Amino acid sequence: MTESTLRTSILHDLSHIGLRVVVGILFIVHSQPKFGSGFLGFLSSHNLPSELALPVGLLELIGGAFLIAGILTRISSALLAIDMLGAIIYVKKMSSFSGNGGVELELLALAILCTVMVLGPGRISVSHIVRKIPKFLQ
Repeated sequence: MTESTLRTSILHDLSHIGLRVVVGILFIVHSQPKFGSGFLGFLSSHNLPSELALPVGLLELIGGAFLIAGILTRISSALLAIDMLGAIIYVKKMSSFSGNGGVELELLALAILCTVMVLGPGRISVSHIVRKIPKFLQ
């Protein structure tokens, strides 16, 4: 069976880091408002406990940083994917695809996170450089 040359090409490595950096920056930027008092009111208006503000903010901030660096990539992607499912189901209530209250951004982030979970961190990552982190934790 012929092995694909894409896995060893630089394009494969660049696509890994590109996906990780884009979604990591997205989560870091979107984590900032969650540390303010306005997010507590937002959670209350959606009948969610206000105690979720800090864990969700930290998850998005630290998870985004881990994705950019390529540390614990699969675990970070899985936790952030759960966060996106919560945003789609509980907050946006899957009301519409686009427009006001649409879920298109959350679905796009979820698709990227699932892709990163399957692909792993790639060769341009801290996990690949350190090589002491077990594969299932990368």
